[in-house]
Amino acid sequence: MSQQDVLSPAPHAGRAVSAQKGPSAEPSTQTPTSVLMTAEQATPSNKWRQPSCASKPRSIPARTDNAGTQHNRTDTGSDRAPRPGPVGPRFAHGSPVDLSRLAGAEDVMAGSSCPPPSSVSRFAEQVDVMDLACAMDEDFLEPESDDGCHEYKRHLLVKPGADRFEELVTQLNFRLEEGQGEALYEIGIEDDGTVSGLDEDDLTKSLQTLHKMAETLEAIATEVYRRKGANGYAVSMLVRRKPAESTHAEIRVAIVGNVDSGKSTLLGVLTKGILDNGRGLARSNVFKHKHEVQTGRTSSISHQILGFNSMGEVTNYSKVRESHSVKWSEIVQGSSKVLSFFDLAGHEKYLKTTLFGLTGHLPDYVMLVVDGNRGGIVGMTKEHLGITLALKVPVFVVITKIDACSEHILKQTVSSVMKLLKRPGVRKLPYLVRNSEDLLTCAKSISAENVAPIFLVSCVSGKNLDLLRQFLNCLPSRNGWETVKSPVRCQLDESFMVTGVGTVVAGTMLSGTISSNHPLLLGPDSTGAFKEVLAKSVFTKRVAVKEAWAGQSVSIALKGKKDVIKKKDIRKGMVLVDKSLMPRSAWYTHWNGYVVQSWKAFLRIVHRDMGCRVFEAEVLILVHPTTMKQGYTPVIHCLTIRQSARILHMDKDILRTGDRAIVRFQWMYRPEYVTEGSQIVFREGRTKGIGTVTKINHDEVPMELAVMKRATTEARMAGEEGSQTAMEMGA
Repeated sequence: MSQQDVLSPAPHAGRAVSAQKGPSAEPSTQTPTSVLMTAEQATPSNKWRQPSCASKPRSIPARTDNAGTQHNRTDTGSDRAPRPGPVGPRFAHGSPVDLSRLAGAEDVMAGSSCPPPSSVSRFAEQVDVMDLACAMDEDFLEPESDDGCHEYKRHLLVKPGADRFEELVTQLNFRLEEGQGEALYEIGIEDDGTVSGLDEDDLTKSLQTLHKMAETLEAIATEVYRRKGANGYAVSMLVRRKPAESTHAEIRVAIVGNVDSGKSTLLGVLTKGILDNGRGLARSNVFKHKHEVQTGRTSSISHQILGFNSMGEVTNYSKVRESHSVKWSEIVQGSSKVLSFFDLAGHEKYLKTTLFGLTGHLPDYVMLVVDGNRGGIVGMTKEHLGITLALKVPVFVVITKIDACSEHILKQTVSSVMKLLKRPGVRKLPYLVRNSEDLLTCAKSISAENVAPIFLVSCVSGKNLDLLRQFLNCLPSRNGWETVKSPVRCQLDESFMVTGVGTVVAGTMLSGTISSNHPLLLGPDSTGAFKEVLAKSVFTKRVAVKEAWAGQSVSIALKGKKDVIKKKDIRKGMVLVDKSLMPRSAWYTHWNGYVVQSWKAFLRIVHRDMGCRVFEAEVLILVHPTTMKQGYTPVIHCLTIRQSARILHMDKDILRTGDRAIVRFQWMYRPEYVTEGSQIVFREGRTKGIGTVTKINHDEVPMELAVMKRATTEARMAGEEGSQTAMEMGA
């Protein structure tokens, strides 16, 4: 059974649309066009086609709009429809969100049940697939942008002069810097996106010029895809710098999905280069604990890497594919691009671990794994997708176990996935990847647009795994990390005790550059203080490096300036920051100096009962079964911070699903280091919400603490007066 038999999208050709009056059709079971597009886009020319799932010759049925007018579509190959604009709202700090478009967010986050088998079967007969003949056409691409790593060239000059060649090299260097060491050049494409193409002679000479430009910058140009244009062929060339010490591009991918969907098996096949035997051979190579091997279920966060050299070849595999003993140091040293995978738990009882991985490890992309043998969306799939959407991370779907399921079950699964991706609360455009052209189109569009690629793979037979590897090779860098000139800030998520080395901490570099013997501040501790430490050595991907910069996962051996740093002194959520930042933890810092000097007993009371810093955040309630009021205490996830916080004040009396508000939170147990603009996710039972920190109230004192301080001060004054009276009486 081929993918064409499962789902056959319409060919990439323009369609002319002519309106004809006719009787209104029966109500359709599919999602209305008005929900998927804005009012300006919900025109007959922009509606999606409904391809048949069979491999027989296609016929384009008439479509009926909301007014009941029937529109027939003719395959004339002319009068292309206008390109649709971006679809769906985005959660952005400071920008309003149209809550009327978030009607499906509650169902997605709450994990509502999928349609019954009968409705799924009917939907499979007329499943909607995104028509990319407009926005991603064979003859038209999106216009060229001045920024980014994507460059269009009608042709490159044959034997250009020295000045012109220098200009071309400078431009290529800029594109490489924008793409963190890689760029995509389209030869034979106009700046407006028209695929004109070149004849064989001009194309050969243009490619020779591009190779010379790449050699000047110590890079390699590799052909990715070739398409037919009006005047010849157009070629997509991937230019990537040669491997160098600690200069590889890093892409962070989190793997989520329901339990038993094949996440760990897929990761083991991709990173180790061996196929699964159907009994857990591949997943045993990525598990961390004995009980995971025994149960076959992931309960922790497993970190694996996949490297690509400048030619796009996987460096994890040795010359013999079955051999999988390549060390991380060998992979990193031979790679120009490294993908860091974080295998997260799928079971419901490990949701907090999964949420910690999504917020703390800052993934560039999320791989949503779906079991193709279930016939639909089950379990925690919707929950994980909802969290991903809340964090605004691009997602692509991998449907596994296609070798073990029947054709109609696979159709139901694909239909359910597409229907879920097109819901009002999701607003993704599903795109089934079938060949190299599809994966290149999706790789270019997944970051900037709402495209959600779908792959159908088998880890036992190896079907379509090469397409998935090519897609991962073409994935662009997404996160805009702060420059190396910024002060160092590293968010810690793990700590170790290494014999002969001492305490080692691991985390993610958020800004700046760190090197050996770099003086830093570690904190906050249980009292909100920061300790002076020294970075003795720096490792990334288990390889010792001279320096590491923003966007990399690092391990740092620490040495205390005054006291010995012990493993018990480190906890998740602490940070390593530069002294120039003068960090202040989420604590009553302006009270600490006074209380520490004079009232140690009072300090212990404050730390036990009231030692929580106040901060404000703009929040959006995604799901809540009833209402939220002042005093509500959810668990807040902010990067690697995971702690309960109480609501002190809201700008509304109550909050329900879909409400936005400015909320003042108070940490319950210990101080934390947070900054304005940090994104938070809070949960408690079925309650889910997101927000952005807008203000850190360093100088605000809660009423309870003010009362305690006043009472203690009065007691002290009373004691001093009593002592003075006794002295006078004694005299």
